[in-house]
Amino acid sequence: MTEQPLAAAVRSLMPRAKADLAELVAFPSVADPRQFPVEECEKAARWVADAFAAEGLTGIRLIDTPDGTQSVYGELPGPEGAPTVLLYSHYDVQPPLDEAAWESPAFELTERDGRWYGRGAADCKGNILMHLTALRALREVDGGFPVGLKVIVEGSEEQGTGGLERYAEANPELLTADVIVIGDTGNFAAGLPTVTASLRGMTVVELTIDTLAGNLHSGAFGGAAPDALQLLVKVLASLHDEHGDVAVKGLTIDQTWTGVEYPEEQFRADARVLDGVALTGTGTVADRLWARPSVTVLGIDAPPVIGATSSVQSTAKASISLRIPPGTELKAAQDALVAHVEAAVPFGAQATVTRLSGGEPFSANTTGPAYEAMAAAMREAFGTDMVASGEGGSIPLCNTLRSLYPDAEIVLIGVEEPTTQIHAVNESVDPQELERMALTEALFLRRYAQA
Repeated sequence: MTEQPLAAAVRSLMPRAKADLAELVAFPSVADPRQFPVEECEKAARWVADAFAAEGLTGIRLIDTPDGTQSVYGELPGPEGAPTVLLYSHYDVQPPLDEAAWESPAFELTERDGRWYGRGAADCKGNILMHLTALRALREVDGGFPVGLKVIVEGSEEQGTGGLERYAEANPELLTADVIVIGDTGNFAAGLPTVTASLRGMTVVELTIDTLAGNLHSGAFGGAAPDALQLLVKVLASLHDEHGDVAVKGLTIDQTWTGVEYPEEQFRADARVLDGVALTGTGTVADRLWARPSVTVLGIDAPPVIGATSSVQSTAKASISLRIPPGTELKAAQDALVAHVEAAVPFGAQATVTRLSGGEPFSANTTGPAYEAMAAAMREAFGTDMVASGEGGSIPLCNTLRSLYPDAEIVLIGVEEPTTQIHAVNESVDPQELERMALTEALFLRRYAQA
């Protein structure tokens, strides 16, 4: 059978994909009950379970994971002798941040200038629709699936609380497969089919600085009373050198990237860097994003400008993220960050450093039959050859899966590309990328079954 009917089937399914994505985006499934009701995650999980059940998967169930969230699991045996493919994604999303900054409601899928906007439209609900649309097209054209299928869609990836990792470790038989397709990344550029060959690991620490029993009048006490916020700023500034490179002792910062390069002008456009503002760090853009560590201040607890009083601050707090490349061990990197922060606190101020979530970096072996099948599928779907890139983000589950199933190939793909603005306001997905990636996955399942 030629591939043309499959492409036509995917195209005909795109209106349904949009309608389904709108339903799924409407759930504010942020896995943090301090911000959104846990019922919204439960509704999203049930929607995902029902959607995959409708495509013929059996054994659909909601798994209660150790972090208090739910993952959706389903399976379907394949033809005799066929390999098993595990499809992964996650239904939880990042908080919307400043909802007033969204040009359309964050949890209402809105079409604008040919793109579909909404929190989770790309990361990662768009990837759930990639999986569903691929399976629907295969059912429509072939009447079924050429491989055995397993699906796992987790509910706490964005929070990094490790629920699915811990569950998989305790139940290793659940996710056994010949190849694992991680639907949580995307293409290096729109229209350029890409597999992600490496992921940086991540750790987060919180630093609290206390200097006074309570706030003081800045006129009466300022100049002598130690200001916790000023001290926090000094510590945060010490994390980078004058070039913007990470200045944490014990972390290597001269690694180089040997794969596809990221032209600076393309990066500036993708990152929407303002005119006249220089990039931070040294080395190529690819070196900085995929081969070296990076430190980011995620948040600061301090008085907002509006409503601030003339006070010396008695306490201040920051959340600090460290991304680490393959080749760097997570605990050693975390220890180095904590030691740096503690040593940088001036004037003997009281400092409390709390270690939060963490995940090891990941590097894929791209030489197996699954990658050969994916390269052929991408060439067919996009009309151009597949490339391999790095990813600055982290998916801790990948290392868990590799340790549990060392013989399984792990392939990372998805609908995201640099302009989707995942984790930011006005997140969106390009429906053409969703269509081409759904076709890619359907073609891949066919080709891998024949490998």
